[in-house]
Amino acid sequence: MSLKKKLGMGIASAALGISLVGGGTFAYFSDSAETSGTFAAGTLDLNANPTTIINVDNIKPGDTMLRSFKLVNNGTLDIASIKLDTDYTVTGAGNNNGEDFGKHIRVNFLFNADKLDTPIFSTTLSDLKTMDPDVIEGNIFSSWLAERGGKLKANSNDTLYVQYEFVDNGEDQNIFQGDSLSLKWTFNAEQGAGVAK
Repeated sequence: MSLKKKLGMGIASAALGISLVGGGTFAYFSDSAETSGTFAAGTLDLNANPTTIINVDNIKPGDTMLRSFKLVNNGTLDIASIKLDTDYTVTGAGNNNGEDFGKHIRVNFLFNADKLDTPIFSTTLSDLKTMDPDVIEGNIFSSWLAERGGKLKANSNDTLYVQYEFVDNGEDQNIFQGDSLSLKWTFNAEQGAGVAK
């Protein structure tokens, strides 16, 4: 074969090789896999049962009233903390000389009905109304939840006992005759810290 033919064959072979590379005729093994995921948020669903926790008439200084109600977690997440907001209105015959009937109603939060002499926390409705919810949570519900393993588990309930007392202060309390106090408690539930799942 002459040099011209060899050179011509070499150029033709090179051109063919370049055209094969450019045309993408190289083949590699390949495979693929698909994945998917879902994220579903849990729920907090706190309820009180019954919703009217006290309804009493004709009270006088010195009277005590023990009541219980269930805090119910109908959610799918455990409740790790509960905060309480207190509000009330007083209606009556007069202005009570500027005295707030709520200052004379003491509230004793109890672990259970058998421990009436050892409340978790004791305060008046007036003080409870102005108290920071974090202070209330720390003084009442931290202890109450600690006795339940630190949380109110999902789809469970437990009983809270409260004793109300019309405090007899040893003084004239005639200004409160005929007064009525309407109490509203709002319980706010919070989840615990996030965990690895």
